[in-house]
Amino acid sequence: MRRAAALAGTTALAAVLLTACGGDDEPDGGPGDTVTATPQSGSPSTEASKPTGDNTPPPDDGPATVVRTVATGLAAPWGVAFLPNGDAVVTERDTRRVLLLKAPSYDVREVGLIEAAVSNGDTGGEAGLLGVAASPDFGTDRTLFFYLSTASDNRIVTARLEHGRLGTPRVILDGIPVGGIHDGGRLAFGPDGYLYASTGETGEGDLAQDKSTLAGKILRITADGAPAPGNPFPGSPIWSYGHRNVQGLAFDDADRLWASEFGDQTYDELNLIRPGENYGWPMVEGRGGRKGLVDPQVVWETDVASPSGLAFLDGHLWLASLRGERLWRVDVHGDHASHPVDYFVGQYGRMRTVVVTPEGRLWVTTSNRDGRGDPGPEDDRILLIEP
Repeated sequence: MRRAAALAGTTALAAVLLTACGGDDEPDGGPGDTVTATPQSGSPSTEASKPTGDNTPPPDDGPATVVRTVATGLAAPWGVAFLPNGDAVVTERDTRRVLLLKAPSYDVREVGLIEAAVSNGDTGGEAGLLGVAASPDFGTDRTLFFYLSTASDNRIVTARLEHGRLGTPRVILDGIPVGGIHDGGRLAFGPDGYLYASTGETGEGDLAQDKSTLAGKILRITADGAPAPGNPFPGSPIWSYGHRNVQGLAFDDADRLWASEFGDQTYDELNLIRPGENYGWPMVEGRGGRKGLVDPQVVWETDVASPSGLAFLDGHLWLASLRGERLWRVDVHGDHASHPVDYFVGQYGRMRTVVVTPEGRLWVTTSNRDGRGDPGPEDDRILLIEP
């Protein structure tokens, strides 16, 4: 169930990569070949590819609005998972803290510290305590799943949350290559009951095409960390490959999996994920139209996106942007996505994670306190948004 570490000398590699790259919101390579969606701040944009069916956007019931600020004083909140009783668990990338926000007031308190996690986030890197997901049977097993970076690898661990405290973590999958950049980190349980995890290629593009390593992939595993039954490559947890750095995973109302992916110098991507498919990195950035490679559904220029979290609600995908400092809404029509619309441009800084609340609204976290400048008095925060 556990995989041996696939990369050695990650500390030296991280130092080299951090010298060349500016972090998870900065481009760091060569150009691509695609069509781009341009921001319109509340109006539909040009989609990257044409639909196979009706592409008429649904009636717009009005702009998304911020209802209130749920929490302030946070430090790079990265993962958010709601529990069956309405409470929420939040991870902080750089402090390694696990926080519990108890409904309905959502007062913040620390319930644990993942000591195995290391972070260079305060120097502009991307490693640390990243995604979190609650077990589909949390009401009985009290189990949380975490994606974290150590000195030698990225790994997935479980821990029980009981009596207001987090228990000792247990490793279920390790050996995911780690780097100063491109560590992936998003976790999501699918409608099939299996855990999906996104990984990055650590700045080494060729790893995304290498199916002997877990870097640059989307993984599908059981709750014990084993490859899930029906995976496309026998004995492997790999579900799809050819990814640069996926930080957003979301299932729509037809159980389709979507992923947001950081591009390089030119284009960020929204992809519809199918098992066993190759999403093209590093041969193609954006839409290449090459046989055997899957093109993205929507692309953005990197200065208006750098996408991290992704959520689906009522026929739309919602995508949080770091460098773009905005929240994107994208229409979903069957297996096609189109008509990106952006909201809150520059109003709240870098937006990291977006999740659907139990009552059908959105939580969005900001990511401004991460070594890139003096934070404001209320950053970082969680915003409650009426879509």
